[in-house]
Amino acid sequence: MELYYREFGQGKPVLILHGLFGFSDNWQTLAKALAEDYWVITPDLRNHGRSPHTSTHTYPAMAEDLRAFLDAHGIYSTAVIGHSMGGKAAMQLALNHPDRVERLVVVDIAPGAAARNHEGVFEALSSLNIRQLKTREEADAQLQQYIPEASVRQFLLKNLTRHPDGSFAWKMNLPVLWAHYADILAPVEGEPFDKPTLFVRGGRSPYIQDSDLPRIRALFPQARVQTLEGAGHWVHADKPQELLALLRAFLASS
Repeated sequence: MELYYREFGQGKPVLILHGLFGFSDNWQTLAKALAEDYWVITPDLRNHGRSPHTSTHTYPAMAEDLRAFLDAHGIYSTAVIGHSMGGKAAMQLALNHPDRVERLVVVDIAPGAAARNHEGVFEALSSLNIRQLKTREEADAQLQQYIPEASVRQFLLKNLTRHPDGSFAWKMNLPVLWAHYADILAPVEGEPFDKPTLFVRGGRSPYIQDSDLPRIRALFPQARVQTLEGAGHWVHADKPQELLALLRAFLASS
């Protein structure tokens, strides 16, 4: 599994993992800011972006993709930042291969089973007749029937790619993501990861509840949890400067 990736800067490595329906450029603004001090790598996870499409989509499989990616790029140990689904992939990598993760940042996702919050998005995306689509504006108008938030539609429509003949296709492997939706919501498991760990949650997001804290601390004994008030689930979009300050402080800490 050769993951597509973007890279910025030089220095100690920092791996940033996107969430469901995302890809490597979602964190580009923060990646470029961190690249002032680090070698920042943002891969497309399997079944997303330009990375290979496969028939499976589980956290153990994604963790092995990432271990192989580190091997291929000569990275023995790295800091890892993951958001949502990417946060769970990051946690699984740390739990399965603790020697490969120097420190861990998990943005707005808990290690336990997640709630089913995406059925409407899957329904909306599946409703688009890709073969008959002529313009992105047409796709946006169709999605508006299901998703009123323009920012969410814009985020999702970044997954549309256009072929030279003018036809559209999804960058992501939508059928497999839907087939493995239960695996995307599943908890991560493993022996505790006893290295510096930071969980960042949005104050307006339901993804990390106080009831999740015991499981977080059982799996990640050194974890601290920071809440960014006013941020929703897309913390990096809602509070980019505040999140950047947290990341810089955590990555530089001893």
